[in-house]
Amino acid sequence: MTPVTAATSPRELPHPARDDIRLEGVLHALSDPMRLRVVRELAAADTEVTCSDVELPVSKSTTTHHFRVLRESGVIRQTYRGTAKMNGLRRDDLDALFPGLLDAVLAAARDQAARLAAP
Repeated sequence: MTPVTAATSPRELPHPARDDIRLEGVLHALSDPMRLRVVRELAAADTEVTCSDVELPVSKSTTTHHFRVLRESGVIRQTYRGTAKMNGLRRDDLDALFPGLLDAVLAAARDQAARLAAP
C-alpha cells in the first residue's frame, strides 16, 4: 500500500506524496470497474467535481470506499471546499511517474465500453 501523508487539519485528507505513489497501488485502484468509472468521469470532466457528481450504482458507503482507495493510491486528490468534497485526477503526478499509463488505461476502457455496447 502507498504510504499516505498525514492530514494537518480535520478537513484536510491525507494523500501520498508523488514519490510515494506505487505502480501496483495505481493498477489495483484502476482494476475495479466502479473506480475505473470514477476515473473516466473525472478525466472527461477535466476539472474537479464533487463526489455526488459521479453517480455509481452502489451504496453511499461503497462509493466512499472507492474514492478513498483512489485517493490513497495517488490516483485522485480530494479537497474540501466548504461542505463539498472535490475530486480531481492527479494527472500530472501519474504522467510524470508512469508516462502514458493513464491515457492507455482510459483509451482501453473507452474501447472496451464501445465493444461491449455494440450489437
